[in-house]
This record gives sequence, structure tokens and C-alpha cells, in this order.
Amino acid sequence: MATARVFLLSPAHCGGERAQLLFNPRASFDLARRLRTPDGATLGEVFSFLSGLYFRGKLAYAERFGLPLVITTNAGLRPADERVTLDTLRAAARVDIKAGNPRYRRPLLASARTVAEYLAPDGAVTLLGSIASDKYVDVLLSVFAERLTFPAEFVGRGDMSRGGLLLRCVRAGQELSYVPVAGAVRHGPRPARLTPVR
Repeated sequence: MATARVFLLSPAHCGGERAQLLFNPRASFDLARRLRTPDGATLGEVFSFLSGLYFRGKLAYAERFGLPLVITTNAGLRPADERVTLDTLRAAARVDIKAGNPRYRRPLLASARTVAEYLAPDGAVTLLGSIASDKYVDVLLSVFAERLTFPAEFVGRGDMSRGGLLLRCVRAGQELSYVPVAGAVRHGPRPARLTPVR
């Protein structure tokens, strides 16, 4: 059984402008070229490209303090180092992340149950993503219940602020404060801006 904290990373958008750069058959930069090969690239580096600072922060933080699993649109929870190809990305882009969409919900529910079975009784699960909407929270709470936590410092922050905060925590070797998602205040006042790093 796993005793380390498992981090569930909310996904990057697979159908946006950044994704179109990867889908362009004339794209010659390294990541685009590798995605067109059978070996592909890791899910973590693809989503870091698609999402930028926020996902890079989530991935670096999860790797530093526990085990990262990435929420996907159509394949449930997947390891961040899993290899994906352009075809994988295209398939993911065709599925909407909505709590009521069975193509998204069923694989996420199945993989979350597998993780729950693998966890030790005192194993912790932390969502690195928004709890303001139900698209992740409903499914995950139904499996992990009171064991599902999130960083209290996320409340009121935008994506860029969260990404910057997570990267600072990695550099400092300092974890955030985790609180249960169940019963949590999902919206709050915007905290003070992060002091620029000199």
C-alpha cells in the first residue's frame, strides 16, 4: 500500500491555442516532433507546455512532496511520466470535462477507486486544482470522502498565482497547509499578491 501523499493534478486544456501548435503538422520544435513519433513524450511535459506556469508548478510540487497523478479528459488518473502521442492528445481534446459527461466521469471514477484501494489507511490525497466547480470535486469526493484535501492557500488565487506559489514552495522545500475539501469554503477573498522574487 502507498503511504506517500498522492497529488491529483487538474489537467491542461487539450483544445486551445497552445494545443494547435502541437497539432500543426509543420511544427518543427522538439516537443511537436516527438509527439509525432511512436515514443511520444510524457504527459507531464505535454501538459506543462499546454498550461504553462500553473501546471509546471503543480507537477514540480507533486514530484517534490509525493506522487503525481494527472486527471485526464478521457482516461482517468494517469502517471505524469506516462508516454502520450499526438493521437492520444487528439482523442483527449474531443472529450469535455463535465461532471455529467460519462466519457470523462467513468474512467476518472474507476481509476480513483483503484487509487483508494492502493492507499494505506492513513494515505492522503490532495487535489492540486480548482475546488470552485464540481467537475473534479464531485467524482473525487464520492471516492475519497474526507481523505480528499486541497491547499488552503489556493482559495482566492488565480491560476498564475497558484503556479508561482507552488514553485516557491518547491524551492523552499516547504509544503502548503492541506484542509479537507468536504465542507471547505470554495471561494474567498483574493490574497495579497506574491512578492516578486529577486
